[in-house]
Amino acid sequence: MPGYDPQAYEAWYHTSRGAWIADREFTLLMRMMRPTHHASLLDVGCGTGYFSRRFAAAGLSITGIDPDEAMLAFAVGQDGGIDYLQGDALALPFADGSFDHCAAITSLCFIDDPVRALREMLRIARRSIMLGLLNRHSRLYRQKYGRGGYLNARWDGSEDIRRWIARINPHLQTEIRSAVFFPGENPVARSAELCLSNRLPWGGFLAVVLRQSEG
Repeated sequence: MPGYDPQAYEAWYHTSRGAWIADREFTLLMRMMRPTHHASLLDVGCGTGYFSRRFAAAGLSITGIDPDEAMLAFAVGQDGGIDYLQGDALALPFADGSFDHCAAITSLCFIDDPVRALREMLRIARRSIMLGLLNRHSRLYRQKYGRGGYLNARWDGSEDIRRWIARINPHLQTEIRSAVFFPGENPVARSAELCLSNRLPWGGFLAVVLRQSEG
């Protein structure tokens, strides 16, 4: 999240609630994308590198990019064997098809022109891009909209995603799922989460995979 203290931002992922939410998000995205081992992935808006490191630990070859110098400095200081560089999601400094995959985990929520950013990600990704978005049609939205770290975030719905895709390439293979239906950390919330299908559209986290056409 732009302007955040890197240590405080990273620390949230190591709280009980933060770790549980991140696990739900990461597991869903990886199940949807099904990347091959050693595939290359650009993590756009990588922040402190939390998800970059998780992707790397899952066997992917990762490059992280972020506009925030302090976030990148923190990311570089972590052990992960990942290349990090400073850059803008609206003008990615890579040639067409430079990576197998591209990811943006909640970072797109802080970009004013999501369509332009998506065009850039699709330009550099040979196979697919995956997105983690904040869902406007969720309990999390009712609890967190306009507060704390969500103050400047944009909340989207599946209808927004499909409108973006219609402008970019209506033939893209698009898969949308959701998770984190009850964003608490108590046992009841966690048990309820396991009983709900990711096909339901009301989770606080929207997971999106866009696949390029073959050939």
